[in-house]
Amino acid sequence: MTISDTPVLAGPERRPLARQWLKAFLPAAAAFLLALVAGAGLILLWGGNPVVAYYALAAGAFGSWNSIAETLLRSIPLTFTGLAVAVAFRGGAFNVGAEGQLYVGATAAAACALWLPTLPGYLILPLMMVGAMVAGAAWAGLAGVLKLRFAASELITTIMLTYVGIYLVSYLLHGPLQEAAGYLPQTERLPAAARFASLIAGTRLHMGLLVTLGTVIVMQFLIWKTVWGFRLRVTGLNTRAALAAGMAVGGLSMSAFLLSGALAGLAGFMEVVGVQHRMIETLSPGFGYTGIIVALLGRTSPLGVVIAAVLFATLQVGATTMEAAAGVPATLTVIIQALVVLFLIGRPGIDQLLHILRRR
Repeated sequence: MTISDTPVLAGPERRPLARQWLKAFLPAAAAFLLALVAGAGLILLWGGNPVVAYYALAAGAFGSWNSIAETLLRSIPLTFTGLAVAVAFRGGAFNVGAEGQLYVGATAAAACALWLPTLPGYLILPLMMVGAMVAGAAWAGLAGVLKLRFAASELITTIMLTYVGIYLVSYLLHGPLQEAAGYLPQTERLPAAARFASLIAGTRLHMGLLVTLGTVIVMQFLIWKTVWGFRLRVTGLNTRAALAAGMAVGGLSMSAFLLSGALAGLAGFMEVVGVQHRMIETLSPGFGYTGIIVALLGRTSPLGVVIAAVLFATLQVGATTMEAAAGVPATLTVIIQALVVLFLIGRPGIDQLLHILRRR
């Protein structure tokens, strides 16, 4: 089966693109809004004012150029980990180990810069990027091999490899890669050529945002406009149909693992090159795990992932302002994220409810 074999609807049966997008993302948007409503109920129980709290949250995320820059900055790693999880889901695999792949990729990127400190920026930055992608892909590829060769569940292997990867990085930062002073588990500061330039003067937002947007466009094209993407989607939707059509299901699954790990590695690269300018033991506050929710909320679509990443970045960046202005604990945003997951799991019920409402 090829792309040309797929049925093409004509005339009135072809739904407008906007309507297709609305149908695809309406349940996810409803889940997010329901989580906000439930969060408002919790704020009331806390004795706070939901309007004041959510206004403070929005102001903390978008109230100034600096806060907007911080929100976009936080969305960068969430976009990459969301893409990593989404690609695996599209291929019928469950990569829940993006956190470990992020750490391994970030360490590889930092090592490239420290071992080749004299290279100019136009050489060292691409080298670091490739190093992060290869390391992340290799780490995810281990889970792919275990699945294809030994039928090991990737849900188990990817999460186990996450802890192995994080502890391996911790060992390196306490030993071979530790800074010369030896006080903290971190590398030496990267040379200036191995850092992204600022995108907006006076803020921490860096040129990696443009790389992120470019990656999203490439992934959107790859998944929806190429033969490989079509076969990947067929494999994820119905493995038996893919096998019957003569598709190399094993190879497609493995390629999904490798690409997923490479994207997670890029998330680590972005943090090292654009934010920390060195590898540190506490590089990620859970970007890899949040990426799972981002992928689900974005319906595993690259464009949807970007929107979901910005939404979650808004929650995380605005939480501190909300706590200070409204007296609501910043951990409420974590509860809202958890509620989004619960409502997404209950999406079939939401779909049915929306169907009933449309018929009235």
